[in-house]
Amino acid sequence: MTAVVLVHGAWGGAHGFRSVRRLLAAAGQEVTAPALTGIGERVHLTGPQVGLDTHVTDVVNHVRYEDLTDVVLVGFSYGGMVVTGALDEIGDRVRALVYLDAFVPDDGDSVYGLLGVPPPPAGLGAPWLVDGPRRVYEDPAEEAFSVPRRTPQPVRCFTEPVRLSRPVEEWPLSRTYVRATEAEPGVPPSPAFAAAAERARTSAAWTYRELAATHMLPQNRPREVADLLLELTG
Repeated sequence: MTAVVLVHGAWGGAHGFRSVRRLLAAAGQEVTAPALTGIGERVHLTGPQVGLDTHVTDVVNHVRYEDLTDVVLVGFSYGGMVVTGALDEIGDRVRALVYLDAFVPDDGDSVYGLLGVPPPPAGLGAPWLVDGPRRVYEDPAEEAFSVPRRTPQPVRCFTEPVRLSRPVEEWPLSRTYVRATEAEPGVPPSPAFAAAAERARTSAAWTYRELAATHMLPQNRPREVADLLLELTG
């Protein structure tokens, strides 16, 4: 049976996928949502050593220890970095990649590099936590739930490069990019997400979709996200 693995974004946690997860489970779909080390429900494990490689290992070990195969691997936002970095280890278990308004990196790319901004100073005594921007939630109840659960993110997650032996387009699996088309008030648009969307929209190797919503798709449009994933799982 196809397994859907939902990988959350920066400053968030697996709880951000709770509505999507419940909708998929109610439809009979096997679904899991690993929590990434040092943020969300695993914030007690944070530290300056936590980085992108840590989160890639979180997902790789989750898939291996659960012995999941025929996986639809979903990366939201920063989660796109994580699912891409996991391919060299578990690509043979993945049938489809889904990027939800997410980074789509190549080998050697980092979050700061894709955003076109210099990394902050590093070294002894340098700050190692990054606060996230304010996000827009369509449902006030979802905002009340989510905002207190947002946590700072170790900067190493944004400076470590992805390691990938070949471009995403060359892997024998399907690729879908879902772009959130509505701007978030007070949040600058991400050039990395725009570039990733254009990469997918103009390539025959991708399926490209749009949702008329702001960035937090798993929480603002769980039904649409769940329906799309059910479509991909057949």
